[in-house]
Amino acid sequence: MAEAKNHDEAGEVAPSTVDKQAPSIAEENAPSKDSPEATDLPTANAPDPEAANPETNPNTAKLAEPPKREKPAAAAGEKPAAKAAKKEKAPAVEDKPFVEFIQQDYLPALQKAIAQQGVQDLQVSFAKQKIPITGFESAEEYWQVIGSWSENGLRQFNLYFPEEDIQGKKGFSCNEGKKPSTLESFLIDERKITLDLLVYGLVQRLNGQKWLSRN
Repeated sequence: MAEAKNHDEAGEVAPSTVDKQAPSIAEENAPSKDSPEATDLPTANAPDPEAANPETNPNTAKLAEPPKREKPAAAAGEKPAAKAAKKEKAPAVEDKPFVEFIQQDYLPALQKAIAQQGVQDLQVSFAKQKIPITGFESAEEYWQVIGSWSENGLRQFNLYFPEEDIQGKKGFSCNEGKKPSTLESFLIDERKITLDLLVYGLVQRLNGQKWLSRN
């Protein structure tokens, strides 16, 4: 049986695999002369499509975001700017100390209100003394607003503040030429006493006594 001869011994040249494949690969991947086209050949600088896809790689989205600017740190000892302070409301006259409120605000307002009712000779004062009521025995003295004027005899009224507080208990008495015999409560149904209410309440009480000119 004759021995098989290789291509060299037979004088034949074996076709090169590279020669057969190179033209076809070059033609498939060669750029077009008419218009540029992307090839399937990987390049060293091209990103991996899977790695750059935010759906498959969540970290890609973070990398794509522009860096956030950080606020400059406050200098040592420097306090952050505070919001514009609201305009503070002026304290009410009723918040003044008791004696100061009566002397500076209540007495002038009361005298003016009673004068507007036709009483021009009102004398008003503020003193701490015993309650001048017949049958009322008390050694303790209380702050009182005392008003008096002459009209068909001497008319006098007393407004008592036993708690030295306009929001506390208050009493009232009045007389014409003799000591009063009754001490009555004053503005007991009001939750909050104001300057205007304190003036109005006393004017109404004197009006109910028919001591004012409109009666």
